[in-house]
Amino acid sequence: MVGYEADKDALLRRLRRVEGQVRGLQQMVTDERYCIDVLTQISAATKALQSVAVGLLDGHLRHCVTDAIGEGGPVAEAKITEATAAVERLIKS
Repeated sequence: MVGYEADKDALLRRLRRVEGQVRGLQQMVTDERYCIDVLTQISAATKALQSVAVGLLDGHLRHCVTDAIGEGGPVAEAKITEATAAVERLIKS
């Protein structure tokens, strides 16, 4: 079971909203909208994706990592290392 299974519908709704934002950005560029307006919308889309990512990470920690820690040993170590790498990628983005 994946950590986001219970929130899958909400997650998909949020991703569809981001998809709509990106389509809107494409239209803004096509329409040659003012640069600052485009940048503002890019920032909003970026924040929306970051919010999805944080939600996914939370689910991963609460389910996958917690279960692995319950098992202990190398499985737990691998999940913690994996989660740390995911946080590192999020911080860099």
